[in-house]
Amino acid sequence: GNLTVKLSDHWRISEEGTVRFSDNRNGLYELEANTLLGYRLNKVVTLWAGYTHNPQYSAGDLTVMEHRAREQVTFDGFAQIGGGKLNGRIRMEQRWRENADGTGWRLRPYLKYSLPIVGKTALNLSTEPFFNLNTTPFQGRTGLDRVRNLITVSTPLSKTLTGELGYMNQHGFVKDAADTSDNIAYFGVNLSL
Repeated sequence: GNLTVKLSDHWRISEEGTVRFSDNRNGLYELEANTLLGYRLNKVVTLWAGYTHNPQYSAGDLTVMEHRAREQVTFDGFAQIGGGKLNGRIRMEQRWRENADGTGWRLRPYLKYSLPIVGKTALNLSTEPFFNLNTTPFQGRTGLDRVRNLITVSTPLSKTLTGELGYMNQHGFVKDAADTSDNIAYFGVNLSL
């Protein structure tokens, strides 16, 4: 779920909550709360910075507490292709884990294509690679770590609320072992005020 509040012509605040469940991790395994403050430079470009609180679980027990600083630049509707529009984002994260040394630096570029299919209902295709920029005890290698590819259908539920559902594949690149592939049911709501 995501809430974005327009504070003025230029300033925005965003709160995003993510809940993840997995058969491999005995149910709930992650809660992620992201708070960002944004400054809109123009109709396309917004600069954001904020904090992510990210506890992780196994069978209901806390296993890892991660904190992140997050900076990003978003590019809204920067190009039109075949009746749809492209949105992009470049995100940098600094990650810290309690009881672990070091700061993990990670880069997450993102590209999304949205194509209206009926009225304001749209088909969305996105990709997001994760690049580790250094190593720590919890970030074991540098380079391409994973790629999330997502296909959804989004539709307005009210003037300010949009619902979205679809399928995500997360492909993990594993050194000296078989890669991983997670199949994910995706549900989201976005509220803009």
